[in-house]
Amino acid sequence: MKTKNIEQIVAPRPAHFVGDGFRVHNFIPGVPGMSMQRMDPFIMLDYNSKYHFGPSEIPRGVGVHPHKGFETVTIAYKGRVEHGDSSGGGGGIIGEGDVQWMTAASGVLHKEFHETEWSKTGGEFQMVQLWVNLPAEAKKGQPQYQAIENAQMPHYTLADERGFIEVIAGEYQGVKGPATTFTPIHMSNLKAKAGAELTYEFPTTYNTLLLVLEGSIKVNGSDVQQDHVAVMAHDGEQFTIEVTEDAIVLVLAGLPIKEPIAHYGPFVMNTQEELLQAFDDFNTGKFGTWN
Repeated sequence: MKTKNIEQIVAPRPAHFVGDGFRVHNFIPGVPGMSMQRMDPFIMLDYNSKYHFGPSEIPRGVGVHPHKGFETVTIAYKGRVEHGDSSGGGGGIIGEGDVQWMTAASGVLHKEFHETEWSKTGGEFQMVQLWVNLPAEAKKGQPQYQAIENAQMPHYTLADERGFIEVIAGEYQGVKGPATTFTPIHMSNLKAKAGAELTYEFPTTYNTLLLVLEGSIKVNGSDVQQDHVAVMAHDGEQFTIEVTEDAIVLVLAGLPIKEPIAHYGPFVMNTQEELLQAFDDFNTGKFGTWN
């Protein structure tokens, strides 16, 4: 089996605020070599590295905004997020370790803020938000919502009990994650102690990346530090990870959809005509109403 080598290691870009509650480094699509087309089906990756928010009686966050044509995946590592949408199925709290997987599809209104009680005391906040593209037919579907609590995520235990892998979507060594996806996707958190060694294996065609949220690792012998991303090449199937400092690593891999991408703001469609229709649908209230 051929080695899947590192294509590039990316340092975090300067952070910016989304609303007043999310201080993020954008990796996809802002980094050269990490365009929507190159990283498809992962078309946006915002990383809120560890940041301390002070107490606030008014929760910080992002007010009501539309989405259409893709999925948002929010992974909470530290802090708590309160969210809601116009589909009728969303709304609730994303606690530490939980995942909110929202399929915007044909259009939804959404909002997300620091959880009310957490906001009153503040604290350390660390999150990832991904946008996952949908194939053309699925963009026409009804909005859906998956609330995945940390307790629902099955674990693969590493050798010598040096940690484990939480599988969110796809599988690792036969351990399958609870998330339902429209196209083949792997998403997992490696949580391991220094000295742990393991191997990941994905098809050559999959777009694959690793985000180090804590600690440091070696990928095929090359150092990847905290808050950095390793983008893997399409030259093989297998790569090794050696944990050099107690680490948390988000591992993403997915089969490219390979359909045209027409993107503007909160809409990701296949053609410019569809983008114009998305704006029209939003302006005429077809994304639902907010209660």
